[in-house]
Amino acid sequence: MSSAAFRQYSPTSGSVPEYSGDAQLKLPAHYREWVYLTTGFDMSYNPAMRMGGHHMFDNVFVNPEAYKVFVETGTWPDKTMLVLEGRGAEGKGSINQKGNYQGVEIMGIEVHLKDEARFPGKWAFFAFGDGKTAKVIPTSADCYSCHAAHAAVDTTFVQFYPTLLPIAKSKGTLSVSYQKETATAQQK
Repeated sequence: MSSAAFRQYSPTSGSVPEYSGDAQLKLPAHYREWVYLTTGFDMSYNPAMRMGGHHMFDNVFVNPEAYKVFVETGTWPDKTMLVLEGRGAEGKGSINQKGNYQGVEIMGIEVHLKDEARFPGKWAFFAFGDGKTAKVIPTSADCYSCHAAHAAVDTTFVQFYPTLLPIAKSKGTLSVSYQKETATAQQK
């Protein structure tokens, strides 16, 4: 990271990781005020996954300080937090006749966190149930190997963030594995 980017990265309260006394990550209370990156609809990285008769939207937010550094450098700084918020899709309501919109119920929240001093692989995943804290997901979980193998930048799926992918391309920070995967897909 450049010295200018490092100087600009001065996290504010609530946008840096906070842990409980038993080392669980606290859910960032105001993550919806962070930078919005994208929304996916019925996305799954597992071909066998079944949606169980419902549809889902996934909204992704990132802490503002990390976003600013990414825009400048094409890489994520330490203490980056990406929040994935799953919401059920609704099809009937008000004047809507076709298509889907997001329901008010949150179906799940996950955090992908870069904390270089705390995690051996630098990044960790947390899945929040109904609580406001979550234990780290063990590194044996599929999410770690999938992100390592397919992520466009630093174990993150920047390929699905339309405003950040061009930045990563222009800064030359796309992972080798992602570039090979993209080239292979284009040859088909």
